[in-house]
Amino acid sequence: MTDGIGWDLGGAHLKAVRLNEAGHVLSVVQWPCPLWRGLSYLEQAIDESLASLGHSRHHAVTMTGELADIFPKRSEGVARLVETISRKLPGVELKIFAGRHGFVAPGAAEENVSEIASANWLASAQYAAHRCGNGILVDMGSTTTDIVLLHDGSAQPLGFSDAERLTAEELVYTGVIRTPVMAVAHRVPFDGQWQRLTAEHFATMADVHRLTGNLDTAHDMAETADGAGKSLQESSRRLARMVGRDLDDAAMDRWVELAFFLADAQLQDVRVAVERVLSRGMEDESLPLIGAGAGRFMVRELARQMRRDYVDFADLLEGTNDLKAWAAVCAPAFAIAWLAGGKQAGLARERL
Repeated sequence: MTDGIGWDLGGAHLKAVRLNEAGHVLSVVQWPCPLWRGLSYLEQAIDESLASLGHSRHHAVTMTGELADIFPKRSEGVARLVETISRKLPGVELKIFAGRHGFVAPGAAEENVSEIASANWLASAQYAAHRCGNGILVDMGSTTTDIVLLHDGSAQPLGFSDAERLTAEELVYTGVIRTPVMAVAHRVPFDGQWQRLTAEHFATMADVHRLTGNLDTAHDMAETADGAGKSLQESSRRLARMVGRDLDDAAMDRWVELAFFLADAQLQDVRVAVERVLSRGMEDESLPLIGAGAGRFMVRELARQMRRDYVDFADLLEGTNDLKAWAAVCAPAFAIAWLAGGKQAGLARERL
């Protein structure tokens, strides 16, 4: 296996993981990258990542950033992202992850757009299937949740495109940081009665998970809904607006109570999708849930509620505990670095 770096070019974050020749995690970086504001944010994040990761001759890239609003369609997004990373990494071996087609050269990106676009989840699933054999991978990130059935050492998704995966509920647009609270519930119990939430972007699920105490501050990189701070008081103030109130209209424990209700509502949304995947004849109670992403704490709780074993993606990796934990947040970046390293070339067929 070769020393190499895996890149996951997202629309909100850039993530990169470097592995050594034995496949151990050497370093991990994640940078805020609001790509909808311009490619300059991606370029800056790449520069900062390289300063931390150091030089390598081998790089592999996956992406979801082609969905950013600055691109009129996915094909242009893929082309611009490939061009940008290629320009930033001159004179190296650069592989682009094309899902079921394995890895392709940058020059072949145009003819493989549909396979390259938003295929990062498949790399994580292939690695998890190799390590676990059977299970349900639940990668809950800042914005979305990927749910993939693993069976007999291979990923078994019904869908591959975003449209197919949304239909199959293998892609759920909910995450622990950037998701607006109004997308998680329409009404909540408050002051002894059911009350509708405002349909405004007043608060995000990061506010909720800060108040429950489960969100790691290191993962909390996105801007708040109002551009203000991330203290418990500021998070409560934003959440109060969702029920048409001010912060001082209720004691702090009331806002925390509301946060726990909303966190559970989000979890149940994910559970419904997991149950649907399991209903494909795989209700075997021995199947574990494999948690990845910044929302692994939610997957662990879901496994407890469903009375299933929980496997943390970090425990499938090699390296120090801190690095493994960060690499589990950046699971696709780790997975493509590992797949592209050549040790398990059969999992991601190369076509360079």
